[in-house]
Amino acid sequence: MIKKGIILAGGKGTRMSPLTKAVNKQLLPIYDKPLIFYPLSILMLAKIKDILIIVNKGELQQYKKILPDGKNLGIKIRYVEQAKPRGLPDAFILGEKFIGNSNVALILGDNFFYGQNLTSSLLQSVKLSKGAKIILHKVIKPELYGVAKLNNKNQVLQIKEKPKTFISNLAITGLYFFDNHVIRYAKELKPSKRGELEIVDLINKYKKIKKLSADLIGRGGAWLDTGSVEDFYKTSAFVSAIENRQGFKIACLEEIALNNGWIKKSHIKNAIKFYGNCNYSDYLKKL
Repeated sequence: MIKKGIILAGGKGTRMSPLTKAVNKQLLPIYDKPLIFYPLSILMLAKIKDILIIVNKGELQQYKKILPDGKNLGIKIRYVEQAKPRGLPDAFILGEKFIGNSNVALILGDNFFYGQNLTSSLLQSVKLSKGAKIILHKVIKPELYGVAKLNNKNQVLQIKEKPKTFISNLAITGLYFFDNHVIRYAKELKPSKRGELEIVDLINKYKKIKKLSADLIGRGGAWLDTGSVEDFYKTSAFVSAIENRQGFKIACLEEIALNNGWIKKSHIKNAIKFYGNCNYSDYLKKL
């Protein structure tokens, strides 16, 4: 069972400069909420209450202004600063003390997930006791992503980073579930030609020992990457369309915490005071 989660919110966000010269990318808005709310909501929907957020060195206080320690959400949030980007597997090295003897989920701070069956899928994934699980999503341009090839039993046959020739149209999303061996495997990795530890190399370690499984986000589900200004606007438009058409909010952290039984209505009142006079507070008043 996975009860701990890591959000990797480092990186320089160079493709979004000059916006990211002043503010970390994960604190920029996706419609009416900071981007960091969305990956955090995914871990909370998975009933994960113990969370580590990895941030760039010098940016810790920016995050603590909006997400101090998690008590207001009935969860525990801790932080660690990353001196410089060393690749996604570095999250498990930096988070070794946090992980301890537990299994762990990792979600990238700039990934957005949405879908009707998302919560049930997450609750199934956190039941993982051994091995690793990756989450896949069909894409039109697989050459831009790390991809996985599956057989008819959804077993992983091949993993490849940005393949030049077609292997599969199933992209590996930024949500992963690992057993505790991930710490040792991450430490064994050697940097790639670009000088970073690669998540594909880590996943392949599990594949080689036949301990890798995969789950697919089907039709009706969405995975969006927010790596560029254009992606930010597209994701914001998606959230705006859903929220204004259906009347509920995506990634309302207080609502998730309340539904999970982690907080009481009194916490909602405190949240309304904290956020002030805004649409988000108006929504909280209806809970």
